[in-house]
Amino acid sequence: MLKEAIYHRPKNQFAYACNDDMIHIQIQTKRNDINTIFLYYGDPFEFEGNKWRHSFIEMQKSGSDNLFDYWVVEIIPPQRRLRYAFHLKSNEQESFYTERGFSNTVHDDFSAYFCFPFHHPSDRFTAPSWVKDTVWYQIFPDRFANGNSQNDPSETLPWNSSDPTTTTIFGGDLEGVIQHLDYLVDLGISGIYFTPIFKARSNHKYDSIDYMEIDPQFGDKQTFKRLVSECHKHGIKVMLDAVFNHCGEEFPPFQDVLINGESSAYKDWFHFSSNQPEDEPLQYHTFAFEKSMPKLNTQNPEVKKYLIEVGQYWVSEFQIDGWRLDVANEIDHQFWREFRQAVKKVNKDVYLVGEVWHDAMPWLQGDQFDAVMNYPLANHLLRFFAYDAIGAEQFSLDLQAYLHQYQKTVQEAAFNLVGSHDTPRLLNLARMNKQKVKLLTAFQLSFTGSPSIYYGDEVGLTGEQDPGCRKCMVWDKEEQDQEMLEFFKKLLNLRKSYPILANEGTFKVLEASNEHNYLCYSKENDKQLFLAVMNNHPTKQTLPLPLDLHDQTILDLWKMEEFSAHTTHVSVTLEPYDFTFLLINK
Repeated sequence: MLKEAIYHRPKNQFAYACNDDMIHIQIQTKRNDINTIFLYYGDPFEFEGNKWRHSFIEMQKSGSDNLFDYWVVEIIPPQRRLRYAFHLKSNEQESFYTERGFSNTVHDDFSAYFCFPFHHPSDRFTAPSWVKDTVWYQIFPDRFANGNSQNDPSETLPWNSSDPTTTTIFGGDLEGVIQHLDYLVDLGISGIYFTPIFKARSNHKYDSIDYMEIDPQFGDKQTFKRLVSECHKHGIKVMLDAVFNHCGEEFPPFQDVLINGESSAYKDWFHFSSNQPEDEPLQYHTFAFEKSMPKLNTQNPEVKKYLIEVGQYWVSEFQIDGWRLDVANEIDHQFWREFRQAVKKVNKDVYLVGEVWHDAMPWLQGDQFDAVMNYPLANHLLRFFAYDAIGAEQFSLDLQAYLHQYQKTVQEAAFNLVGSHDTPRLLNLARMNKQKVKLLTAFQLSFTGSPSIYYGDEVGLTGEQDPGCRKCMVWDKEEQDQEMLEFFKKLLNLRKSYPILANEGTFKVLEASNEHNYLCYSKENDKQLFLAVMNNHPTKQTLPLPLDLHDQTILDLWKMEEFSAHTTHVSVTLEPYDFTFLLINK
């Protein structure tokens, strides 16, 4: 028994409340080292005579990655409080694990046990319930559709007349989105995420000049109100992008500092050097090394007040449903705590998504964000499906590590993108292999979380890194990949029609084979079992289902055909880079 690999600590993903009643307990051990684990638990104040009353329950192995096994159990403590310890058994050894370490016998003194003092609902991670049923569509406003040429800037180019550069303007606006809402409804979209629409100098608008005004090239507030209203009529949520880490150099408070220097009332709104040499340009912190994007001091009370008012204003006045928060990991945690409380006072169901590209546990404790931009998951998907950098077995291990990195409630609300305005197009990432794009998308749309589609991926738009990934949307059907579009529609319709594809089932990898590079996973609840089989291989293969399905009636969701399993072992035949979705009603 390798005790150094055994790890548990209350809170985070290792001990948390799933809902009003249930506590989820998880422990990590060395892979293939422990045979069984029992959880000893009880209420810290419940005694029979002079003896503490406790129970025990066997934990279940929920998955494994390269190094570790993960074990879980769910407990409903009647009084919302818990003391607990672990009894671990390997082939040759057993040990009890408590807050004080390891021992050969269970402690009579329960004060050594791990403690979940009391479950307060306000401490629990809770995201808006509507998110788990939402499929997002990311729109870069200047490139989606030009619905009103009257608001075009003078330098606007004819639609799609050239490849984009870092400065080109094509005239996309809010009216263009309104005019194409039927397209999004037909596609099956239930949420729109807009990159910034506020007044700014650039075409991307991440250099805000006025956070309270819509950029004139996109329209006005009345148009935006109409857009939100029309979206809501069609069951589509609206999420805006807020840039609070930095502003544009034309932001009036920054201009005041440039003019008035040390005497400016706004000097402490930014991070200026404390050792500023005389007669030299002002030295200040920025986003990356972009001098045109000075970093805001979110610990300054006036800055904090202003930005929180921005967050509340667009929720209260325009009924937006979410905020995507740019460069969120470079802003202090206390700001985000106060921002969350203030915005949720206006509407508790607003969805808050932080831009964090790495392990985001510090922001996902329930006091800051509901989700982050899930680039780590995207990387796992791309390495397996698009790049062929890893085989099915390693992909399964990576996926298990990811699934045990966060709470289950966090996973269900995760903003699961694959491509965005900051990455090459999905088709480019898959080296122009359309079947690989389909296979990856089929996984994305049948996995836990809230998936996001980058505008145009559904019609085969191509493009390398920014600015190439920000091409104009193609509206001429002759130039769209109609086969790909129909594929996306079908997937989205299946996810909507069968919620078990979304978040109504527990995800599990059943088989991952390097030899055939295929993957079989399931989602299961009390009423249904969903199976997906994916052939990420350049040859046609007949692949076995790793379950006994004898005498079961199986619905092929892709073909909408039923068949019966007359033998114990059932196989499916798949073309190169193809998949199948199967459903069994219990």
